[in-house]
Amino acid sequence: ELFFDSISKIWSNKFLTNNGDFHQQFEKRLAAYLGVKYISVFNNGTQGLLTALQALDIRGEVVTTPYSFVATANSIIWNQCQPVFCDVDPIFGNIDALKLESLITDKTTAIMPVHVYGNPADVLQIEEIANKHNLKVIYDAAHAFGVKVNGNSVLNFGDLSVLSFHATKVFNTIEGGAIVSHSAEMKERIDQLKNFGITDEVTVESPGVNGKMNEVIAAYGLLQLDAIDLMIKRRSNVAKIYDEFLSTVDGVRVLKQDNNVNYNFAYYPIFIDERMVGKSRDEVYEELKTYQVFTRRYFYPLISNFEIYSSLPTASITNLTVANELADQVLCLPMYSDMTSSDINRVLKAFKKIID
Repeated sequence: ELFFDSISKIWSNKFLTNNGDFHQQFEKRLAAYLGVKYISVFNNGTQGLLTALQALDIRGEVVTTPYSFVATANSIIWNQCQPVFCDVDPIFGNIDALKLESLITDKTTAIMPVHVYGNPADVLQIEEIANKHNLKVIYDAAHAFGVKVNGNSVLNFGDLSVLSFHATKVFNTIEGGAIVSHSAEMKERIDQLKNFGITDEVTVESPGVNGKMNEVIAAYGLLQLDAIDLMIKRRSNVAKIYDEFLSTVDGVRVLKQDNNVNYNFAYYPIFIDERMVGKSRDEVYEELKTYQVFTRRYFYPLISNFEIYSSLPTASITNLTVANELADQVLCLPMYSDMTSSDINRVLKAFKKIID
């Protein structure tokens, strides 16, 4: 009913897109909720990544992670840069800051880490390395909506952070995304780039794209914001039940949450040690389907193992041993805010039958 009221207002306004009233309200409320100064909403997160690289005029090599959705590396290629893959840490699957410096060359201009599953990357170490080598940092923060470290939004680190509001995310607008920036000047540049580079009726200053979010989706996002805290709380309750059950299962590792981080429970990844469980991750994945339990292997295959990237020097398995191991072990259990006790019990009952 509330959504239809919004649609009625949009129709009355006769303003369907291009920085309308709902769009402006949405950006203002998002910035306040997330604890950031400037935010520019997009029609999807991938356009956000593409535009972030353009906004900072990134060229040459960009050090990034293979343990992510393919859009991360694709955005680098689309900007005619070369991805350089860095291995990840064995606990959270975030880019391994200790291995970053060895990959930096005179062609490196930026670092693009990912806050995997909403767990913050080592932002302080990455910042130190970036400053030392005069590099830009763009965070792929697709999973990190509302995540804070010691009370400060993780989106306030780096030069830019890019969010995704895709339907699979904790906060979604069906399709959508945003770039968080730290100055009015940078927001203006981003907003110009997402509107074809247009500055006025007769002037185009940059080779921009059409990244605009329309009024209907912005209205939908405003309603989602009203419910987001409840959705995160429900996800947290699901995670607690999963934690309690899986803590006693040999050969299955769950992520330990950091008390200094306020999580959004974007996903619930587990890591299956075939030697202890007696079955591979893929066997568990397939057998769960027979119980109508559908999991996801986030992230498998690694980006670096796709044919379009596998020929890159840094895509070799020997360079990415930890990432390859995690990709072979990871399984994300069903996680959504409307999960009932019955849903959760069905997942765990099927899981127990398979690994016993």
